[in-house]
Amino acid sequence: MAAFSEDRELFGELYRRYERPVLGYFVRRTRNADTAVDLTAETFAAALDALLRDRGPSGRFGPWLFGIAANKLVDSVRSGVVQDRARRALSLERLELSDDALEAVDRLGDLDAAELVAELPPEQREAVQARVIDELDYDEIATALSCSELVVRKRVSRGLAQLRKNPRWKEAR
Repeated sequence: MAAFSEDRELFGELYRRYERPVLGYFVRRTRNADTAVDLTAETFAAALDALLRDRGPSGRFGPWLFGIAANKLVDSVRSGVVQDRARRALSLERLELSDDALEAVDRLGDLDAAELVAELPPEQREAVQARVIDELDYDEIATALSCSELVVRKRVSRGLAQLRKNPRWKEAR
């Protein structure tokens, strides 16, 4: 990502754009606010480290970042702990959150809605998750799913239509 080496504030902008979707991604998958916060911090630290080494994405930032996030999640499941190598390599302190902040993080993982989305067919579930919950752009999702933007739009549309038909959807919202 050549633009990063020319404009260091760019990472701050990218962080502000993707912090909530990445945090939500981890909350929904771990169902634990502390773990989600730690994984989010490690994901961004690893991304920053890669960018500083000029090993950024060859394409869009979002899919690349979520790839790092997925790898961090898999690593934490395998080892049973959240690794903090990237954060320590950059000499970043561990983020300590107040109880109120942790409760706010927990609310990102609206489990009722997530459970309903999980009932969708796999293609629709991935598309709705990425677009509505993770707040990714259609082109980012298309890149991540190796399909066209039109296909992603159709999957999201069909998935949302199916959710609206489900009487439990209104309760979860």
